[in-house]
Amino acid sequence: MDDAGASAHGAHIERLARDGYTIVEGAISPDLIDALNDTLDRLERDLAIGPSSNRFEGEHTVRIYNLLAHGAPFTAVPVHDAVLPIVEGVLGDGPLVSSLSSIAIDPGETAQPIHSDDQVIPLEKPHRPIICNSMWALTDFTEANGATRLVPGSHRKPSPEYGGAYDTIAAEMPKGSVLIWDGALWHGGGANRSDRRRTGIAMNYCAGFIRQQENQQLGLSPDLVRTFEPRLRELVGYGVYRGLIGHIDKQSPDQLLTGRGEFRSIWDR
Repeated sequence: MDDAGASAHGAHIERLARDGYTIVEGAISPDLIDALNDTLDRLERDLAIGPSSNRFEGEHTVRIYNLLAHGAPFTAVPVHDAVLPIVEGVLGDGPLVSSLSSIAIDPGETAQPIHSDDQVIPLEKPHRPIICNSMWALTDFTEANGATRLVPGSHRKPSPEYGGAYDTIAAEMPKGSVLIWDGALWHGGGANRSDRRRTGIAMNYCAGFIRQQENQQLGLSPDLVRTFEPRLRELVGYGVYRGLIGHIDKQSPDQLLTGRGEFRSIWDR
């Protein structure tokens, strides 16, 4: 990286520490934007994905989870050199992919409840950053079409009351930009009062120390884990923490392993 690039990344890291967020304009090449949009359109059709039925995920919002499972062009997202160095500046060396999904807000959607992405993690606040998330603008993000709502500086406060009313600003940005924020920042998707879809990719990271010391999922064969009692399967990582952390496309790892049981996400409760 040249000095200019390092300086630009440093400015974004400083802004994140101060305000809890930053916007990198012109980060995504037009070719990559087109490839991502085209592939998301195809997946939505082929997988017959529609909106959810809860307020958090949105009743007029289409979300596609676990995008890395679909290969290119999504493999270019986590390692992008306009974003990853900033994330490393926030979380430190060795961050991990936490989730990669798309969020397409259609006309008529209401505003998502304001929340923080570390809200289910029982740590006193403020604390050092453990989550750093980003929103890739595959269309223009405007106040009218549902640009992400932010509460600047709130990453230093306790978590918001879910569903509470707060003063927010819209993270307006042109297509090709990336919004990056500290996972403790209060935020939520905006209401889409326009006549067009607002499409973004949520590329989320967590600090590298948030994992087991020994990799149980690769260290233990699935056939062996199927013989474990349910509690032991949870302990080695086949459960979901508080209805959110550890799910696979809104299913528990144990469901995928055994073909039994059901999973209700934190948003459906």
